[in-house]
Parts: sequence; structure tokens; C-alpha cells
Amino acid sequence: MSVATRLTRFEKTTSAPVNRARKTRDSRECRRSIPTTLHYGIGGSFLRFLVSGAAGFVPSHLCDLILSQGHQVVGLDNFLTGNARNIAHLAGNANFEFLEADVCQPLPDLGTVDCVIHAASPASPKDYLEYPIETLDVGSIGSRNLLELARANDARYLVTSTSECYGDPLEHPQVETYWGNVNPVGPRSCYDESKRFAEAITMAYHRKYGLRTNIARIFNTYGPRMKLDDGRVVPQFLDQALQGKPITVYGDGTQTRSFCYVSDLARGLLLLSQSDEPMPVNVGNPIERTMLEFAEVILKLTGSSSRIVFEPLPEDDPKRRRPDISKAKRVLGWEPVVPLEEGLKPTIAYFESIHTGAIA
Repeated sequence: MSVATRLTRFEKTTSAPVNRARKTRDSRECRRSIPTTLHYGIGGSFLRFLVSGAAGFVPSHLCDLILSQGHQVVGLDNFLTGNARNIAHLAGNANFEFLEADVCQPLPDLGTVDCVIHAASPASPKDYLEYPIETLDVGSIGSRNLLELARANDARYLVTSTSECYGDPLEHPQVETYWGNVNPVGPRSCYDESKRFAEAITMAYHRKYGLRTNIARIFNTYGPRMKLDDGRVVPQFLDQALQGKPITVYGDGTQTRSFCYVSDLARGLLLLSQSDEPMPVNVGNPIERTMLEFAEVILKLTGSSSRIVFEPLPEDDPKRRRPDISKAKRVLGWEPVVPLEEGLKPTIAYFESIHTGAIA
């Protein structure tokens, strides 16, 4: 299935100054290397996407996919948790524009956009526990700002939500109609409730204004560009294995996750962004692995001599997580195709490059 395109004409625009949440060396280097002047063309047939959180792990891969299909991308990021190196390779792409901007602040004039993808948010436990207020802000204020932008442009709008909306689920696998088992005041609630609110306001705009909206509930995703100190199981296990440190398995190792390779996820998100399905759609890999099984796969693929150690399970950590992707198959014609072992190979190579200094 291919994502639909349509003919569009644009006027060249100049962006107004933006509010910067903070300045980092990486962000300054990114601004120097990535062009901020748009070049329109591609035979006149393309869409113009706005992707918030563009320097993040998943959004940067989504930008790659969109650009590979001949469309344009305006990427926004305030570098709170994003990394400029994730989009540095796009510096020579005439169809990519980057603006350092906080979506929770008034947005500059971005010109005409056809599709807004709100993918900005701290997403790892380490990040959203460090930035709980910012996490809640980007799901509420940020969502409202970008929904208004989509409304002003009569553009499509996709919000990247999360399987965390299901909390510690009592039903397996999780279908989109399951309302979840969520602790609204626990340590992780800043992320869970931010995403649940983002879904609610997205549906409110769809119902009140007829905005063409989509909601993606993303399950565990892995691949190159994940942060070493992400705090989630894939980078944690890989980092420990590559350094020969003990691999930390929480609980007894029987809790499960389902791992989707990032290229599969990006493909699903792009298909969803052009669909007419306004209700949530699970996007993830339905094959479950216990944490102990996953640790053993990591040891095998890395050739590490690390041993496995067990520690108490963190508060509110879900025991089991597996998506029912029947809806994605039916509505989008989508399902993941990359086996875990195959997706881990480039992921391991990426982490090895960081450890050896090949990637700064």
C-alpha cells in the first residue's frame, strides 16, 4: 500500500524568530549545518509535513521515510531530549527544513502544511521522570498548538500516542477498545496521562471541527539512534552486554514486551497519517518475548560474556504488553516484517559505533 500524494503549490515563507527552550552545542551545530530555506519542486507533486520532535529517535526515522518518498518535511525540536546528530545527515537534503522551536510556545509562521505529525515528547522513563512538567505540557499545550496549526491549514493531524495508555493491562493482547489499567498519580503518570490527554483533545478537534485526525498507539520500538542512557530495556541490555557488565533483569524475568523495529513502525505511522481512521490504532509487533528470553538473545548476538542478574521490579512497571494489530492490518494493510534478530543487528552496530567513538 502506498501513501497517497496530491498536487500542491506553495509560497516561499520566512520564519519569524522562535522561542528557544535551551541552547546546546549540538543544537547550534545543527542550525549551522541544516538549511532553513525551503526549496519547493519535486515535479510539483508532493506533500509538506510538519514533524514535531524531529530530532528524536522515532521521529527522525519518520522524517527519513517521508523524504525518501519525495515529500517535504519541516522538523521542529527544542532539543530537550532530542539529539542533533539524529538529523545531521539531512543537512544536504533540499526538502528538509529544521527550526529549533518549542511547540508549547507560540509557533512561527511555518507556511502551508498538508500534514502535522505531533511526535514531540520525552518518551523514555529516564527522560519523563526528569522532565515531568514538560512532558505534561507537550501533551496538552503542545497538542493544542499543533491542532490549531492543522486546523488553520485544513491539514491532516497525527499524534503519536503510546501503549502506556493501557497501563499495566488486565487484557491480553491489548485491543484499541480496551480502556486500560492506569495509575493516574504514580511516577509514570506524567507520561501516561499526557498521552491520554493528547488522544482526548485530538478526538475533540475531530468531533467539533471535523479535523482529519489519526492516533497511533506505539508499542516498544527499537533501532539505531536510541540513546545509550534511554532507560528502556533495549539500550540498557545492549549497553551492559557491550561493556561486559551484568545484564539487569527486573523481577523474575517473566514480564513480557513486544519489540518492533523502527523502520516497520515508521512505515505504519506514515500509512496511518494518510488514512481516514480517526480512532486509535495500535502500531507494534505482536510477538511477545520475556525479559529473560530477550536478555539471552542479546548475549547471543553480541557474543558477550555478561551474566544476568535480577533486581526488584520498579513501581508501576507493566508485567505484560502485547498489541493486537488486527485493526492496523485491516485499515492500513500494515504489519511488521523485520524479525527481532535481524533488527537487532544494525542496532548493535550502532551502539558499538558509539562505544568505539565512531559516532560522537
